[in-house]
Amino acid sequence: MSKRTIVTLPGDGIGRAVLDAALRVLDAAGFEADYVEGDIGWEFWKKEGNPLPDRTIKLLEKHKIALFGAITSKPKDAAAEELDPALREKGLVYSSPIVGLRQHFNLDICMRPCHTYKGNPLNFIRRGADGGVEEPEVDVVIFRQNTEGLYGGVEWSDPPDIVYNALMTHPKFVKNFGKAPKNEISVSTRIFTKKATERILRAAFDHAKQYGYKSVTVCEKPNVIRETSGMMYKMAQQMQKESYPEIELWNTNIDAQMMWLTKNPENYGVIVAGNMFGDIVSDGFAGLIGGLGFACSAQFNPDSGIGVFEPTHGSAPKYADFPVSIVNPIAMIESSCMMLDFIGENEKAAKIRKAVAEVIAEGKVRTYDMMKMHGTPDVVNKGAASTDQMADAIIAKL
Repeated sequence: MSKRTIVTLPGDGIGRAVLDAALRVLDAAGFEADYVEGDIGWEFWKKEGNPLPDRTIKLLEKHKIALFGAITSKPKDAAAEELDPALREKGLVYSSPIVGLRQHFNLDICMRPCHTYKGNPLNFIRRGADGGVEEPEVDVVIFRQNTEGLYGGVEWSDPPDIVYNALMTHPKFVKNFGKAPKNEISVSTRIFTKKATERILRAAFDHAKQYGYKSVTVCEKPNVIRETSGMMYKMAQQMQKESYPEIELWNTNIDAQMMWLTKNPENYGVIVAGNMFGDIVSDGFAGLIGGLGFACSAQFNPDSGIGVFEPTHGSAPKYADFPVSIVNPIAMIESSCMMLDFIGENEKAAKIRKAVAEVIAEGKVRTYDMMKMHGTPDVVNKGAASTDQMADAIIAKL
């Protein structure tokens, strides 16, 4: 049998460092693959005016599976200033290449697990009723609708007349914004479709059923955002009643959820939300398990079999040029485990997760974030593990 080919997308900043560490761990676990690197990110925006070149799209069309490091995104004006001078008069506008990948391949299912590692000094703790300290175990999987909502990219500043005139047909727009000059108005839309909403809800319920979670929580804001959030919750109610009666359906507003996640995070199982609220709540729960150095994700289309697996942290450019990389590679390593699960290599994924858990529980090797240090180049001299040293420790357990 020929080896599977995996597309690697290092991207920007620390992306290459964490991706290289994850590839070494995959190799040590016995996963055999050919890797082909794709061009993506800020450097290609600056040189070519396109952070997601067509050649990279074609790679993923051919090979279907990608491991993604991190990308840098900047506001529109800052992006324009860094563009090659020869490209600046061509009307090019920067857009996030990871959002572009999601929308091009309809990677509408985003899955972000947040699980407590025993022994992690960054785990969330709280004061118990008896005055003692409690460390609740977090075991939450967030399903984020990945292609629609506020990240759909349907936006205008000084909207064209056809858009402005349509908005003026809504009485609340007339009342609240009708007196504002059109050129002083910016509009970002929040669009949900029933098809995509049904898919993310179904994925959440199916996961809860398969892995024994007792509840699915819809985390939106239907009391205020009545049409989009309201549609999602109503669809969830119908789906639970017809197909998943054994699973409890909970409903929380995003603002209340951010309060409740630090009061009783152990009560939650599967959470499902639209694009922005899913992004927010997944970062909130990541904070309870140690931060973005432990936060992994998968985004995929179950119909096409295309999947992209990435840590949810950013490119952290301030760390990229350190002589020795100090960033925590565990989120990238866990993302590679999600890739293994996706392609049916579950035993290798379990083996790596066990090794990661053992290293954390042992406590001898910790990156600077786990030691609560500031991220400076000298932390390795102060006892913090480098990116490679953390990977080495995990490989040693394998």
